[in-house]
Amino acid sequence: MTDAKKAITAFLAGAAIALLTGLAGPALAVSGVQAVVNGTAITSGDVAKRQAFLRLQHTKADAKTATEQLIDETLKRQEVARVHMSVSQQDVDASFARFSAGNKLSVEQMSQILDRAGVGVDHFKGFIAVQMSWPRVVNARYGSTSRLSNYDLVSRMMQNNKQKPVTTEYMLQQIIFVIPEAKRGAITGKRKGEAEASRSKFPGCDQAKTFAATMRDVSVRDLGRMLAPEIPPDWKPLVEQAKGNTTGTRVTEKGVEYLAICSQRQVSDDQAAEMVFRQEDLDKSKAGKSGPPENENSKKYLDELRKKAQIAYR
Repeated sequence: MTDAKKAITAFLAGAAIALLTGLAGPALAVSGVQAVVNGTAITSGDVAKRQAFLRLQHTKADAKTATEQLIDETLKRQEVARVHMSVSQQDVDASFARFSAGNKLSVEQMSQILDRAGVGVDHFKGFIAVQMSWPRVVNARYGSTSRLSNYDLVSRMMQNNKQKPVTTEYMLQQIIFVIPEAKRGAITGKRKGEAEASRSKFPGCDQAKTFAATMRDVSVRDLGRMLAPEIPPDWKPLVEQAKGNTTGTRVTEKGVEYLAICSQRQVSDDQAAEMVFRQEDLDKSKAGKSGPPENENSKKYLDELRKKAQIAYR
């Protein structure tokens, strides 16, 4: 379970109980703009749904609290979109299905309960999408956890028989066969076939952009150096199982994608050592052996977005 999924599970524990016992009443069917965030409107209906959601969590559910939470969520969603790091709709749907199954309900039953509670499936899934995507953006900017001090790094290496751990360094590109949202249902299968066919013809990273230009609506994004522990969990199995210079394809919110492996090698420098040790700490925290490291970077990032944002209350 990733940190984001773990956070969702913990955050919604109270909500699940409330949903199953019917403690929440329906939200008011109202409309009207309550706030505008960089041109994106937050309506009274949105606020009412968030109030219903907050009541499921047995927490403060006044309109001001709901509005401020939605403003923060909107800023996060806008930043996620700007840097193209959103999870796919498939990932969100899968998380929703696991949440339903964890409460011994089908997706249909959970959807009905959310609708009766006044939250609605779309609002709930929108929340899940941000909770899963935002940590990626924060991690990309600041690193997945606070950096280890030189003393900590040396101490950990001493415990490892004075050897720096070895990990794999990849140089990666992201190849995206773009699918417009309006055509997602109609052409996804065709685009997936085109992406799969292109893998055997991929000429290598140096010629990737020229290669992409020979096809319609295909973009190339340089991801640069990435150590194995840094690879997002939805891509990691495909990278590890790759045969040749491309991974298998995935359908994402942007279209059909695969990663090109420009090069890979084993490394054991200080950065690699730190990354491996941090992954070990994360694995321990998932196993309940220690608490997750405190991460203030999310708040710092959000505060920065708020300062730059144009927020108008109505």
